[in-house]
Amino acid sequence: MNYHFADRTRNFTSSAVRDILAVTQQGNVISFAGGLPSEEFFPVEQVRLAYEKVFASGTGALQYGVTEGFLPLRGLLQERMKTKGIHSDPEAIMMTTGSQQAIDLFSKIMLSPNDIVLTEDPTYLAALQVFKAYEGQVYSVQGDEYGMDPQDLEHKIQTLKPKFIYVVPTFSNPEGKVWSLERRTALVELAKKYNVLVFEDDPYGEIQFDEGETYPSLASLDQERTHVLYTSTFSKTVVPALRCGWITGPKEVIGMMAQAKQSSDLHSSSIDQQALYFLMRDFDLNSHIALLRREYYQRMIVMRDYLNNLEGFSFTEPKGGMFFWVKADKQLDMTGLLPEAVRHGVAYVPGAPFYVANPQENTFRLNFTHSTPDKLKLGMMRLSEVLGNVGK
Repeated sequence: MNYHFADRTRNFTSSAVRDILAVTQQGNVISFAGGLPSEEFFPVEQVRLAYEKVFASGTGALQYGVTEGFLPLRGLLQERMKTKGIHSDPEAIMMTTGSQQAIDLFSKIMLSPNDIVLTEDPTYLAALQVFKAYEGQVYSVQGDEYGMDPQDLEHKIQTLKPKFIYVVPTFSNPEGKVWSLERRTALVELAKKYNVLVFEDDPYGEIQFDEGETYPSLASLDQERTHVLYTSTFSKTVVPALRCGWITGPKEVIGMMAQAKQSSDLHSSSIDQQALYFLMRDFDLNSHIALLRREYYQRMIVMRDYLNNLEGFSFTEPKGGMFFWVKADKQLDMTGLLPEAVRHGVAYVPGAPFYVANPQENTFRLNFTHSTPDKLKLGMMRLSEVLGNVGK
């Protein structure tokens, strides 16, 4: 049968990361491709106890819930965000099925065909998928290791009249960079000057290696809570399977997103939200995150040392997060090289899908959090052999 899908499906694309993950399930492949936390540090017993508390609380836990999410959980999130300088009422917080749904719902209510989105280049590839699926036009802003260039940003705001600006300013995906305070402040000031919304995606901000550093969120710089939407998730710090993310921002925007969510799934899983509530209430989440920071830092160092020994490749050592972004000094086709790497038992994500336009084929992303130190060493030995052979 010839299926007549909606015109917008022409903008749908498959995730490069998901496609690669499917390939790496075959055989003895060490994958540095996915943005996966380590199962070794999942708080399994604490999660189990949290679910026991949900079921012990009565059958009401099994009923439908409100679209915005379990109110006691939103109250705990309100208090947790205060420690980051983000002041928000529970009514302006909505639980989502992972932070990916927050990106989707926001795009759904904001983007009409051909509306403009400004973002970094490269940027989170699944966000690009969403923007294009809703028929938005994505343009990149020039920048460097410190963030978006304010002059180019202002020029593009003036000329392109964007609906919103999407950024991952803290340990970005894929580059792993962190914006300077000056660039963060400049973005928020320009957003207010030209009345443009900013969508701040912060899934990695808790995984900070230097506790002495301070990386204020854009939302904390928007004291009036009028221009910055902030989303985060527990997928990287607790367990991904909970699929619990949240978003906060101007109440009018959150209210419209709630209406959009009603037509998508009514509400995110009530059981999972209530389990997360008990976990946050009774589990020392901050100590758990401190453990992740220490362990992931050590894994980052293992991968960094192998990368340092590779000739013809450059990278910036990440100050947190989950990724290395690597660039070859010459024009290698890292997409074309991937099958050879898989044959050698190792996988990465080619950099091309992360670009808004003019992809740089000589780039690739490596995840250092999922593999054990021993697997990191073996995988990097395999990758070093592949890249070393190409460099000859």
